[in-house]
Amino acid sequence: MFVREATMQDAFAICNISCDDLGYDCSCEFVATRISNLDNGRERVFVAEVNGIVVGYIHAEKYETLYFEPMLNVLGLAVSSKFRRCGIGRMLLNRTESWAKEVGITKIRLNSGASRKEAHSFYRAMGYNNEKGQIRFIKDIE
Repeated sequence: MFVREATMQDAFAICNISCDDLGYDCSCEFVATRISNLDNGRERVFVAEVNGIVVGYIHAEKYETLYFEPMLNVLGLAVSSKFRRCGIGRMLLNRTESWAKEVGITKIRLNSGASRKEAHSFYRAMGYNNEKGQIRFIKDIE
């Protein structure tokens, strides 16, 4: 098992994990486009590989507001259900925390859906505390 930065060749695996394990409806073409357009000055995607197969990923960005010190924002973390409880999520979070330290950031934030109770237990075990409840609002603008 090891963690590395994602490449374009990882788009298919990331798409499958996003669809199968997070329940998102995305296409491999969309994921590939997003990977090719990453702003390496402010975001990273790391993947976990087991025997040459991508089994998990994490996407994080630098997050700066007018009212709080800079943080990293975890935009997505997913591990294939076949490989959970093997330390892969821990490795991905640890790599992201290392990147934060490399760029002088001392806090990481993440959101997790209310129904993802196992994920919440994992984040708490990793030292993350939930600070407040939120409701997410989205509006389609066409």
